[in-house]
Amino acid sequence: MFDKIRNFIAFLVQLVYPGRCPLCDDIVVPFGKTVCTECYRKIRYIRQPVCNRCGKELGSTEKMLCGDCTKRPHNFTKGRAVFPYDEIAPSLYRFKYAGRKEYARFYGEEAVRLLGDEILSWNVDAIIPVPIHISRWRKRGYNQAKEVAKVMGKKLGIPVLSGLVRRTKKTVPMKVLGLSERQNNLKKAFHIGRNDVRLKRVLIVDDIYTTGSTIDAMADKLRQHAVQDIYFVAIAIGSGV
Repeated sequence: MFDKIRNFIAFLVQLVYPGRCPLCDDIVVPFGKTVCTECYRKIRYIRQPVCNRCGKELGSTEKMLCGDCTKRPHNFTKGRAVFPYDEIAPSLYRFKYAGRKEYARFYGEEAVRLLGDEILSWNVDAIIPVPIHISRWRKRGYNQAKEVAKVMGKKLGIPVLSGLVRRTKKTVPMKVLGLSERQNNLKKAFHIGRNDVRLKRVLIVDDIYTTGSTIDAMADKLRQHAVQDIYFVAIAIGSGV
């Protein structure tokens, strides 16, 4: 009975406040879906072969790593992504800066649909969303990575530890910085407020992966607390030049 009431309430909310398509931002057609059928048919996902380390598209089976991962080591174990960044960039912008919090359901569900089996094979103890600084949270009202992580955690049956890692430094937006600037920007940006971390394998969730500087900075902190394997899933990823 409780499920029927909850579903009816959800239906009424959807009727009064129809959802926006995360791809075109119009009201979703048909009613009740999370994304327009026509938009869903057109979207492009990450295609194999991909980099064995970060998951960027390679375009050739002759390589095992992308140019970025060939040039420098990373602190994380392995990562995967759902969409090429250029394919989903306008959607992610609205998700982060235009209050489209509801997009999280689509991103999280697609991540699980496409990468769920691989994520489960990693046997992680917890999902950790990349935190945002309190000043950005006050402005946006939510952490976009946390919203996606909650969807993934519920579907995969993996606990989400959103308060384990905190962002204590307000960093400059990464999109305006080069690689070395990104790394300097993130120095002392993250803090783990517990000394009793007993996690061996974790999954970091973020919205965008470009150079890996953010994931590396978080992974470095986690390894200092004896976390052995750090995986990540990003909604979108740049090219692996």
